[in-house]
Amino acid sequence: MEWQSALVLMLGCLFALMLLGLPVAFAFLGVNLLGAWIFLGGEAGLGQLVRNSVGAVSSFSLTPIPLFVLMGEVLFHTGLAFKAIEAIERLIARVPGRLSVVSVLGGTVFATLSGSTIANTAMMGGTLLPEMLRRGYHPTLSMGPIMAVGGIAMLIPPSALAVMLGSLGGISISQLLIGGILPGLVMSVGFLGYIVLRCKADPSLAPADDNVVEVHGWARWQPFVRDVVPLFAIFVAVVGSMLVGWASPTESAAIGALASVLATMAYRALTLQALYKALMETARVSVIILFVMVASTTFSQLLSFSGATSGLLGLINGLELSPLMLVIGMLFLLLLLGCVIDQVSMMMITLPFFMPLAHAAGIDTVWLGVMMLIAIELGLLTPPFGLLLMVMQSVAPPHIRLPQIYRSAVPFVAIELVVLGLIVAVPALALGLPRLMS
Repeated sequence: MEWQSALVLMLGCLFALMLLGLPVAFAFLGVNLLGAWIFLGGEAGLGQLVRNSVGAVSSFSLTPIPLFVLMGEVLFHTGLAFKAIEAIERLIARVPGRLSVVSVLGGTVFATLSGSTIANTAMMGGTLLPEMLRRGYHPTLSMGPIMAVGGIAMLIPPSALAVMLGSLGGISISQLLIGGILPGLVMSVGFLGYIVLRCKADPSLAPADDNVVEVHGWARWQPFVRDVVPLFAIFVAVVGSMLVGWASPTESAAIGALASVLATMAYRALTLQALYKALMETARVSVIILFVMVASTTFSQLLSFSGATSGLLGLINGLELSPLMLVIGMLFLLLLLGCVIDQVSMMMITLPFFMPLAHAAGIDTVWLGVMMLIAIELGLLTPPFGLLLMVMQSVAPPHIRLPQIYRSAVPFVAIELVVLGLIVAVPALALGLPRLMS
């Protein structure tokens, strides 16, 4: 079979199964079974498919995924994350758009403790959104910051998706995790700047709360020192141990998970019920991710074995595009895919083609990986199938309509696009910290 026919067959069947509503992992599994039968030789090919699947999840590099997930789940179900948000709120009294600023700062803090964008958005939405709407905040300044900062959890460690991207793409996981820190913080600063400037220009968008009681001195800082600083120390331990080379990603993830459990015990917040919920959710998310890893790895192998990967790469190389044009083309494709399919599917479909192209063109894979994470994150906020848009709809009051949620995300999508452009123009934003490691 010609490589063009193989490519059309594999991708065509994949999209057909997705359109039928089959879950992503099962859609890939169905295509893998068909491809193994055709390209690997019938029954013997199915046996090889099983062996490849076992090898895909036997890698020790995947161990950080459940450990990073456990970190966030323990802090979420024990309620320590909510205490941290309350402590940050006490520090901020007379800033324009006060609650919007709190949502960005609180969401960024929680992003350093949880690799889940969904948990971040759901928690911030359930905690702050009702109060912001009650006080008359404009939807753009109430829902927009919560959704935007939720996506930062994909960039700042611990990020299970970054570990998954590094494993599938053959990118250094530790450097990819560290490389997402500066872009994530730059985004947070951009969100804060937009909120403050917009509220100064039009104070009616975020009415000031005259009932805020300003607390001074140690009483103001005590909740922050008690409820935020110790949790932030977990992030410093995880990132610092990787940055100075004392621990691998797996070891640093273990440090973070253990520190989260010990912290909840020290605060006397760890109950058997909370631990049970955290462990069950960790197991559920981890199994889904590992199942996806199996499907993605075998899909890439079948594309390569059928000649589709080499054929398409040869076609693109014949265009003689510069490395920068290749990168821009890859990012543009990811932004388009983000409007119609989920983030895991985007990685699974594009990585078999992107990584060989990057190696052939001499593109730094860590730089490309960080930009891919940002482009994938943007897919969380772009209609019609942006995942965080749907999460926000689920926690918003019934009178909030989906078009309002779409419009509230627009300014923050623009800010993220600007940050993505900055990283394309200034690679040091993504590569500065990883280079310190070496």
